[in-house]
Amino acid sequence: MRIALTAFLGLVLAWNSAAEPLLTVPLWSTDTPGAKGDSPNDIPTLTVYRPEGSKPNAPAMIICPGGGYWGLASHEGPDYALFLNRQGVTCFVLRYRLAQFGYHHPTMLLDVSRAMRLVRHKAEEFGVDPHRIGIMGSSAGGHLASTLMTHFDAGNPKAPDPVDSESSRPDLGVLCYAVITMGEFTHQGSKDNLLGKNPDPALVTLMSNEKQVTKDTPPAFVWHTWEDKAVPVENSLQFAAALQKNGVPFDLHIYQNGGHGIGLQSKPPEFAGVHPWGLDLVYWLKARGFLAK
Repeated sequence: MRIALTAFLGLVLAWNSAAEPLLTVPLWSTDTPGAKGDSPNDIPTLTVYRPEGSKPNAPAMIICPGGGYWGLASHEGPDYALFLNRQGVTCFVLRYRLAQFGYHHPTMLLDVSRAMRLVRHKAEEFGVDPHRIGIMGSSAGGHLASTLMTHFDAGNPKAPDPVDSESSRPDLGVLCYAVITMGEFTHQGSKDNLLGKNPDPALVTLMSNEKQVTKDTPPAFVWHTWEDKAVPVENSLQFAAALQKNGVPFDLHIYQNGGHGIGLQSKPPEFAGVHPWGLDLVYWLKARGFLAK
């Protein structure tokens, strides 16, 4: 499927809405690698949300909704984008390929890596700072975000597509009640959808992201709830322990109440009852210099 990406990007300068996305951009302007067809379910995209009155070189966040690698939860995508728009962050909600349409690892990693490269390569057109691009994800989307944080690469300078020459390393990560491990404390549905029913043990280890943290893993904001019965809190605890071991800065927040999949616990446009994690995240982003204080 071929789509004129430059035509979409040409609209960026005309943005003037804070409440609605301006456009949806395909990750590839030519045939999508590994696509099983040409339906919307086969073509990964970024939907762009830009703050009202935003200035050039704004911070950016790529958002990966959860859904067990089977679906995509809207309250963990557009709602987060609109909330972060209020803080001056330009957001890109990723629609990545899913198991229900026949996709498994490494397709999801391919999609999120391409998303990071595309935003970085087109930073000027998108009006964002190429050195302030974060990755954010919830539940299985948090696993995808943590996968990019631990499986990034510097890009291929000889790639025929200039987008692929860009680094896929996020500048920071935000992990919301994330699936991290494929081991003892995993969410079985996410594991099955990502890796299949009987994955190679080496692949299980590779995709247990608490085991893949290095000193080059970007700083992280990690939060979970003690009450979470779907994705055990050990996922976040193990990832934070790995960050600590490798000297990577992080914030870790474990809230007693809330369960799984709570999102912001508030809806746009008011965001009157945002869960404390949202305010804690804003504080951390300012402390890191990602947002203006």
